[in-house]
Amino acid sequence: MTKMEGLVKCSANCVPLSPISFLERAAFVYGDKASIIYGNTRYSWRETHGRCLLLASALSQMGLNRGDVACDNEVEIPCFWLCGKVAALAPNIPALYELFFGVPMAGAVLSALNTRLDAPMLALLLQQLEAKIICVDSQYVQIFLKALELISAAKAKSPFLVVIRDSNQGAFSTTQEVPPCSLDYDRLLEMGKHDFEIVSPIDECDPITVNYTSGSTGTPKGAVYSHRATYLNSIAQIFRFEMSAKTVFLWTVDMFRCSGWCFTWAMAALGGTNICLRNVTAKVIFDSIFIHKVTHLCGAPTILNIIAEASFAGHRPLATKVDLVIAGVLPPLEILNNVHKLGFNVYHAYGMTEALGLVTVRSLDFDQYDRASIKDRNGVHNVVMEGVDVKDLATMRSVPADGKTIGEVMLRSNTMMLGYLKNVQGTQAAFKNGWYGTRDLGVRDPDGHIRIKDRAANAIFNCGGNAISTLEIEAVLASHPAVEATAVVGRPDKRLGESPCAFVKLKEGRTTSSQDIIEFCGVRLPNYMVPESVIFGDLPENSTGKILKFVLKEKAKDLGSLCHSNGHLVV
Repeated sequence: MTKMEGLVKCSANCVPLSPISFLERAAFVYGDKASIIYGNTRYSWRETHGRCLLLASALSQMGLNRGDVACDNEVEIPCFWLCGKVAALAPNIPALYELFFGVPMAGAVLSALNTRLDAPMLALLLQQLEAKIICVDSQYVQIFLKALELISAAKAKSPFLVVIRDSNQGAFSTTQEVPPCSLDYDRLLEMGKHDFEIVSPIDECDPITVNYTSGSTGTPKGAVYSHRATYLNSIAQIFRFEMSAKTVFLWTVDMFRCSGWCFTWAMAALGGTNICLRNVTAKVIFDSIFIHKVTHLCGAPTILNIIAEASFAGHRPLATKVDLVIAGVLPPLEILNNVHKLGFNVYHAYGMTEALGLVTVRSLDFDQYDRASIKDRNGVHNVVMEGVDVKDLATMRSVPADGKTIGEVMLRSNTMMLGYLKNVQGTQAAFKNGWYGTRDLGVRDPDGHIRIKDRAANAIFNCGGNAISTLEIEAVLASHPAVEATAVVGRPDKRLGESPCAFVKLKEGRTTSSQDIIEFCGVRLPNYMVPESVIFGDLPENSTGKILKFVLKEKAKDLGSLCHSNGHLVV
């Protein structure tokens, strides 16, 4: 091919993509507009930009001075390399939002950690991260100190503690005991300078955040995101939800989950308004919508249950429609209908940490779809997701679009993680054959939609050729008024090969029977998906609250095989 003359690739026409630029533009274009509202705290985009500059400046000072730095409060701060990692343990408060900009503006990498971690797991992740600094909300200082003891016992380097004190929490934020060699977040900002020169990435594929998976199948893995991927995915969020500068985003999805599904940076690109929350309740959701005119909120399916229960408490319908994005298995249709009647446009998403959050999204049209189509389909991919497919693992060919043939859901995109932190083998396995293998089983429909059947490790296959989704059974069980938590696994079955076994934890003070649970499922699920056996009791969980299904599978196996005599079940 003949080379075209007069062309050049240079800094004038090729700038590394980074979501940091969104904040710089927001300060210029939307300077006086509200960026963050949190209780009595309110910042404009110009103020948020200024605070993030101070944060970046202070962090860089802690790395570039090559020695201890004395503050006015006589706290000595050890020196750290600029390229280090900064961890955070905090709810969805303004300081955490600022860290998503201030840390990369200093050239460092942020890892916002799950606030539900126990001390041993927190210690383990901090040692893997080799975090130089950790910013901890005062509510979580004690759990961090327990983790610190374990880190010290392992003779590993401990991160320097910065305590975030929440003025909206009153006395609570000032009564927590902290080590003398620590620093308050506000004092950290006071160290910064407004004329700090932002450290932009040299390569747009440089890391920006480390995001840990939930750990439902083992120890959480650290998925590393790049400046480029987060920039592109932030733009994708804006397009797929038709967001604008008028967007008011209620932070009901944890910022530690996939960097807040990249809405942290998308909101700066928009110049919209963030409504930060410490706790999520029905009252907080509805008060925020009515007071701040919220337009968007996101989260796990539990939010639907919270809102649906609020409808029974007499909450009036919303004055304007609010977009609600849910990632996970949808609850029964009656709950969706209650939420819809209150005035929410419900979107259903499928995604994972490795893909920066959402992969496919669809709007639930309650006038057009019946129950089956609402619950089964998972939508289509966004504008920057290059490929979403269901493939036969043996041949790597797409399965027929017949809605029946099962394969593994695979992804290919510019909005994927760079890999797993310090896990070369895991990264290579994840990106085998040039695609990311999700380990989710699915089918392709003729109209292009995919349907997720289950995690490969959890799906139940019986002799009738049915692939039973444990996720859908669990969604129905969770809607039972007496059920607090549930998990479904396969149990050996002499006739069927394997059948659903439901482990159920009841709400305090509530009682029910196995037969009641089975009948409840019988009117809401196909016959082959109704649990054959129900076991009551507590459910094993990891430190983040994820149910350990592999433990329950062993319990189901120990129960022995189910037998059927003359068409009747014999346990």
